[in-house]
Amino acid sequence: MHSHQTASDTTAGEVRRHRTRLGLNRQQLADECARLGAVDLTYAAITNIETGRRDKDGKRRREVTVDELLVLGLALAVPPLLLVLPLGSEQTVPTVPAADPRDPYTVWKWVTGAETPTLAGPVNGRHYADSRPIAGDGPKWSAAWGAAAYPASLYPEFEKRREAVHRAYLHAEAEQAKGGDSTARTEYLHRLEELAQHINDMRLAGLTIPTLRPDLIDDMRGLDMLTDPNGLTPDGGQK
Repeated sequence: MHSHQTASDTTAGEVRRHRTRLGLNRQQLADECARLGAVDLTYAAITNIETGRRDKDGKRRREVTVDELLVLGLALAVPPLLLVLPLGSEQTVPTVPAADPRDPYTVWKWVTGAETPTLAGPVNGRHYADSRPIAGDGPKWSAAWGAAAYPASLYPEFEKRREAVHRAYLHAEAEQAKGGDSTARTEYLHRLEELAQHINDMRLAGLTIPTLRPDLIDDMRGLDMLTDPNGLTPDGGQK
């Protein structure tokens, strides 16, 4: 039912496609990889990756490692994840050996933690998340996935809220310099409180908070917005 096609096969095709896009031969790509410190990605290694030589059972003799995926992406000026999940250029990509291929964007959302994988099925044309207990009597698989994937949603939201605070801060500063009303200041404090609430959620989850402007930290501390006032690091590395 399932073929021997792997993520390395997809990556090999994309490496070849992007190498051609850039007008590089294999030796030039090997030179770029060496410049990034991956001296083992030689001409011969890249040739083996791209050609996908098979053993007697039809399996690749040379897979692409995670380390190599990162290097190849940077050497080819393409986000590494797009080498294994080529959005827009492939109809399906391999998932795991026991499951059928799925469309790249679906797998993209699994890899980035945006969605829970749905490999079970299909039943009546639909796939389902695995609800079984892990190892028979452990936590349910879907619940364990959700807990582990939680940071993947918190960090992008942090970036959005931090940027909103920064914009509101600059606007409030500009309005104050012009002797304007307090509307901009109120908006800044509102955005700051939203950021602080999100930081509190991140701290509750045991996550490291990215650095922030010292004046933003001082404002949040001064207004008693933080459950852990000492858990933030200002830009510059001084707590």
